Amino acid sequence: MLKMLGNPRQFCDGLTRRETLKAGAVSVLGGFALPQLLQAAEAREHVWSGKAKSVICLYLLGGAPWQDMYDLKPRASADVRGEFNPIATNAPGIEICEHLPQHARWMDRSAIVRSINHRAGCHNCIPSYTGWEVPETDLVNLKETHPPSMGSVCEYLSGGRADSPAYVYMPCYLGWGQAIRRPGPTAGFLGTRFDPLYTECAPYVDNPPEEGHSPQPLRGVPFIPNTRLPQEMTVDRLSTRRTLLEQIDAERFRIERNGRLGGFNRQEDRAWSLLTSSKVREAFDLDKVDPQIRDRYTRTLFGQSALIARRLVEAGVRFINVTWDCYWERLKLQLHCWDTHSQNFKLLKNYNLPYLDAVYGALMQDLSDSGLLDETLVVVMSDFGRTPKINGNAGRDHWTFCYSMLFSGAGIKGGTVYGGSDSQAAYPALNPVSTADICSTVYTALGIDHEMAVYDRLGRPTSIGQGGTPIYDILA
Repeated sequence: MLKMLGNPRQFCDGLTRRETLKAGAVSVLGGFALPQLLQAAEAREHVWSGKAKSVICLYLLGGAPWQDMYDLKPRASADVRGEFNPIATNAPGIEICEHLPQHARWMDRSAIVRSINHRAGCHNCIPSYTGWEVPETDLVNLKETHPPSMGSVCEYLSGGRADSPAYVYMPCYLGWGQAIRRPGPTAGFLGTRFDPLYTECAPYVDNPPEEGHSPQPLRGVPFIPNTRLPQEMTVDRLSTRRTLLEQIDAERFRIERNGRLGGFNRQEDRAWSLLTSSKVREAFDLDKVDPQIRDRYTRTLFGQSALIARRLVEAGVRFINVTWDCYWERLKLQLHCWDTHSQNFKLLKNYNLPYLDAVYGALMQDLSDSGLLDETLVVVMSDFGRTPKINGNAGRDHWTFCYSMLFSGAGIKGGTVYGGSDSQAAYPALNPVSTADICSTVYTALGIDHEMAVYDRLGRPTSIGQGGTPIYDILA
């Protein structure tokens, strides 16, 4: 067995350049090439030089209807423009949906991009998280060949410390509500050790909605699994048990040559570390938060997750994802996400937009009051958009050829709009933007070189920005 300094945990925590070179014949390391190991060493040396120190991504799964939110077409025909009217914002000349008044208050700290498009297929979350736009037919299985997500790159560059994760994904893994694992947010070929710290949830509603009625608020608070001590267990006893386990686990470094098992052991490391002492664990304790603040975020699973996200920023986490997932299949309830094939305007008006607006407004105000908005980038995004024309069920269908998103906070030139859609919000009419451009913009706001190469399991270099160009017009 090849050892580096005789420490089986050293590789997981990140190697120094000297330690890496001492390895010598790196080909025995389970297929990892020298460039990968050198970059793992350099990850600990990354300086976060961007205006944004952290990112909170509010992810609207299912394809949000952006033309009913940030890109209204009041002059289009009735079968295109929909039922909502635009309102002015605090940024001159920028209008958004009337059901987003809290968004309107923060437009001077925000930028809307209205010309995003990709051709990688509907319900494919890989483009939005990674910038990779190759069509994927298997959207329910995770693959080691997928490129790494933005959050996983942040985890990679932070050195992968078990006691201080750089990437947290809430309130549950992507696709939980449909009992599938959607690819996109993972580390892909970087290895599962750089996957996010996934939280778990137990969502519920106060009263199941009657047939035909609007869905009720989905409540709950995400939690970190396996980080609660039994009542009779003390920290000292816990440490003693770990010492015994470490003696049994002397071959751990050999196991870590396999990406999946290494990732499993990393999750174990996280559980141990967060159990004993961690600002990250404390961020999930909402019992200590003023009830009025919790109310402002709404007592929904999405809102309480966003509140925790703000607290995780304070704890130093680099990338926090909060997903508005699909839950109805697992919960057997009529709970809709953003896949609005029917009753689009009813659902948006009575449920989706009011809760999104309240959560976004509370988050922005909280970040501003705490002084964190100047170093936190807030992103509202989705996997794709929806059709220009309204279908026979008063809904909009899948559409990847033109949609929008919102950037707010640190690193953003407020009161700006980039790109433009045509008269029906069908195709980009001005400055088309790819998902690679979006990811490159996020990297640049964080001070990460979007052209930086990472290496797959065969040692082949891949740009983390997937060849995209940052949208400098919206960057401060």
